[in-house]
Amino acid sequence: MNLKISIPTSLSEITLEQYQKFLSISKDNKDTIFLNHKMIEIFCGVSLVEVSMMKVKDINDIMLKLENVFKTNRDKLKRTFKHNNIEFGFIPNLDDITFGEYTDLDTYISDWDNMHKAMAVLYRPITNKLGNKYTIKEYGGSHEYSETMLTLPLDIVLSSFLFFSTLGIELLKFTVNYLETDKEIQATLKQHNLEQNGNGIHHITDLLKETYSNLIAFQN
Repeated sequence: MNLKISIPTSLSEITLEQYQKFLSISKDNKDTIFLNHKMIEIFCGVSLVEVSMMKVKDINDIMLKLENVFKTNRDKLKRTFKHNNIEFGFIPNLDDITFGEYTDLDTYISDWDNMHKAMAVLYRPITNKLGNKYTIKEYGGSHEYSETMLTLPLDIVLSSFLFFSTLGIELLKFTVNYLETDKEIQATLKQHNLEQNGNGIHHITDLLKETYSNLIAFQN
């Protein structure tokens, strides 16, 4: 069978929407052969019928190439990029993030089905730029650019996701250590009846440790 297919050679050639589609299929399906075929269908743009007619050695070769693409080192956070003729910029200063941005980001960032909405919070059109400094459009809700973000190259998505999750991991690690070692904060928690039945502070730190472990696993 003569079939011309385009095999991605980098994460920049895979869209967020394609990645979301594959993750959604792989959630409840552990059939390796089926998932391999779906990878080729989704990331190479061919039908399952066409995949079923390919030679086994060709499928194995394609799978190896796709595997190498996903093994490539993640780039550093891309603060600005052009997409659909619009220049987008990452939130310039996370210390100045608004309550609306924070709550939406907290809702979407841990769910890959909603990652395009998270990207629409983190990145918005640049309104002014001078050298490396820039300002972005005021946040009006993730709906404004979430559809645009579906076609965002995966390297941009993963770099920002890893940046944000690493930030969260470091913050949680600091918080757990702080709660476990700082005597003053432990005394304050006891004073406010958080030491119920003698294990309140331990319960809090255990929950944080569990969140910390889950975040690392989710990042992997």
